[in-house]
Amino acid sequence: MVAVAALAGCGASPSGGPHRTDVAASRVPSPEALSASPDDSTSPSGSPSSASSPASAKPSTSKTQSTAAAPPAGANYAARLPKFDQPPKADKVHLPEGASAAYFSRIPTDQPVAFITIDDGQIKRPEAYELIKQAGVPVTLFLMIDAIRNDPAYFKRLQDAGAVIEAHTVTHQNLKGKSYAVQRRELCDSADKLGQWYGRRPVLFRPPYGEKDDTTLKAAHDCGLHAGFFWKETVDKGIVRYQSGNTVQRGDIILMHFRDRFVDDYIAALQAIKAAGLTPALLEDYIP
Repeated sequence: MVAVAALAGCGASPSGGPHRTDVAASRVPSPEALSASPDDSTSPSGSPSSASSPASAKPSTSKTQSTAAAPPAGANYAARLPKFDQPPKADKVHLPEGASAAYFSRIPTDQPVAFITIDDGQIKRPEAYELIKQAGVPVTLFLMIDAIRNDPAYFKRLQDAGAVIEAHTVTHQNLKGKSYAVQRRELCDSADKLGQWYGRRPVLFRPPYGEKDDTTLKAAHDCGLHAGFFWKETVDKGIVRYQSGNTVQRGDIILMHFRDRFVDDYIAALQAIKAAGLTPALLEDYIP
């Protein structure tokens, strides 16, 4: 049974804006141990964004875990994975002309699809490769350079399993209010390094904490990044939290992170999409 609870401020922005508030959550029970890690849904100061959420700090390489060993022998998640039809042929979104990247929290589409995105990369669970491979659904990784530089090969395995890798800055600092030079360096250097490591230079990005300004979108455009992304749902400890209502909507972008309970979070996102009668689709298919 899925339990729904009222929550406040799970995705609160550093400025406390109401657009960052999750108001409902659905829980997927799990026997796995609880664990917290830094993420984009907390403020850069590291203060907790909700009374129901554990305190978490700004991402730090000192907290990075490297567990790129092969997945457990015989790991099989079939019983927990919902089945989906192939997503429809994507209707490309219109990107505004000009010298700025586009920015979305939801893809403007009437097609019955939603999008799974996974951020950062500090915690590298060995189960992720087998899980993504067995699920066989599209997923986009927004990777932060300082979180993954100790083990880029881990994410090459996930790329081989079908994940697409995009940019999430070098150091995970809040870009909003920073100079053009700082923002360009964070975005361009991130895209350049990921291109070197994974054979494809990113064309999409997510600003840390979802915070951006006009300079961010200008710098992103100048770095060859076409669009940036916020989110409509977050997932942590097997719980999907919604900004509005209690179901995933068409075009919604779901945010999760590389955390200790990666398996539960990934399956919870899939189950929420299935319960809404939608199919996971790939962001990159919708962006010209």
